[in-house]
Amino acid sequence: MHVSPLSLPAPAYVEETRFGNWFLNTPTWKTHVLCRALDDLQTLLPPGAGPFESIVDVGCGFGHSFAELARRFHPRQIIGLDAAPELQQRTAEAVASCVSPVQLLECHAAAIALPEASVDMVFCHQTFHHIVEQEAALAEFFRVLKPGGCLLFAESTRYYIHSLPIKLLFRHPMDVQRTADEYLAQLRSAGFAFERSNISLPYLWWSRPDLGFFEWLGRPVPTQRNETMVNLVARKPQV
Repeated sequence: MHVSPLSLPAPAYVEETRFGNWFLNTPTWKTHVLCRALDDLQTLLPPGAGPFESIVDVGCGFGHSFAELARRFHPRQIIGLDAAPELQQRTAEAVASCVSPVQLLECHAAAIALPEASVDMVFCHQTFHHIVEQEAALAEFFRVLKPGGCLLFAESTRYYIHSLPIKLLFRHPMDVQRTADEYLAQLRSAGFAFERSNISLPYLWWSRPDLGFFEWLGRPVPTQRNETMVNLVARKPQV
């Protein structure tokens, strides 16, 4: 099912570079970024979470997460949300091959065309740093989640997005990038609940200044560092 864009003033949108769109279709993205994040996020789910019958994939891009979300959580419906142009064309193959029904929403995360308390999970993977109206987007995530529903949040921090290779190859709204601690505070301010056991701070090779070269030489991964990633599972409180 396809839903037309909302007839509302469009929030700011930053289109990805040509290189960025190419990279999103590579095995490196699918294996080392998407699947690795989902593996980690699944370990962070609180006891008793689910079932996840309806999942919103915020910033679904080319739809590569559809099959993974279907395989891992067996939803009755996946809602792929993206403000990028040509959403239907970009995701056509992923929608056709997904074992769960997929609905597409061409809208911004800051104005989600879904009813209040209508979904069990919001999946936001490497999308939030593209969003300009972050507080409004979090309010929308909170609004559309059912009480007890989960936000699966996987994000690169300011230290990674502001690194020279990322500045050269990708396009982001640079003034809204945040540290891991700032993202956690932002989520708490939006009303989401989580514990330390629901947080992971992976220091993946591709997010490091040396791309893992020193670890390959045998040096240990530094424990004192600027965190480049934050993975988090947060819940909308029941009351």
